[in-house]
Amino acid sequence: MENTSTFTTFTLDGFVEMDQNKHLYFVIFLFVYAAVFLLNILLLTVIYTERSLHAPMYIFVSNLSFNGIFLSSSLIPHLLFNLTTQIHKISLAGCLIQIYFLHTFNIIELNILAFMGYDRYIAICHPLRYSIMMTSRKLQIFVVFIWMHPFTLFLLYESLTICLTFCHGNISKTYCANFELIKLSCRDTTIHSMIGFITMFIFMFPQILMILLSYAQILRVCLYSTKECKTKAIQTCTPHLLTVLNYCIGIFFEIIQSRLNMNYSPFDFRTFMSLYFMIFPPLLNPVIYGMCCQVIRKHIWRVFFHRKVISGDFQVILHSTHA
Repeated sequence: MENTSTFTTFTLDGFVEMDQNKHLYFVIFLFVYAAVFLLNILLLTVIYTERSLHAPMYIFVSNLSFNGIFLSSSLIPHLLFNLTTQIHKISLAGCLIQIYFLHTFNIIELNILAFMGYDRYIAICHPLRYSIMMTSRKLQIFVVFIWMHPFTLFLLYESLTICLTFCHGNISKTYCANFELIKLSCRDTTIHSMIGFITMFIFMFPQILMILLSYAQILRVCLYSTKECKTKAIQTCTPHLLTVLNYCIGIFFEIIQSRLNMNYSPFDFRTFMSLYFMIFPPLLNPVIYGMCCQVIRKHIWRVFFHRKVISGDFQVILHSTHA
């Protein structure tokens, strides 16, 4: 019985207080999921169909959108299902799958933001060498690393969690997180927690360092540039900085909510903090790039209104012909 869990099914206590307004929550999350899916599909479609958008920055943006769909489709349908039932249970296998999707999403997101920062650094600090320093071959390597790095390495770390036995069956959230599951273990998890801290450092520190160094170099160049160059740099970097800020807020809420005792805070606030990363990064990323990036905005505008203009012109020509 060494590797067999005492509890193989867990109760998600986060749904208990949501039951009073579960129909309202169901409508809200259904709308959010539809909005996340449609906005990201729109952005992916525009980038895929417009050859002028097949540049490294937009390829990274499309990966952000795909990652947003990946997370939302992994967690929100299960959340919607639990809002329709009275018994909020999840199997150990389902819990481990959710943990895998949740944590790989976060690492993938940070990987993309790091390489986007590097791309902005080259575009602003070495514009004449951009095509040499950011080749299609290098871009392919970056994209493969973005996805394969977390999918393989986090699976190795999660194997430690799979080997644990669990003496408690209540998870305080509406979804499974690795730290929440480890707290239910029958064993001493000190070594496991230390390995988890080291793993988190390995997964996050290089990417954060890349973002900081990239913007340190961008800031250095901007200090000695003309006003026009500074304005262009701000316009170029604003969407990325907003996306990084959005991601950091989600991670901050998740760490605070997981590590500190939030039982005395209002339930709505706890729910908002725990679900922020699931909703706002996938929802706001396409909005940020659709609104702030002029090139993408122009193509999205053309998708919605180009046909209407053609149709209107055709009606005018047809009317004049009959006249």
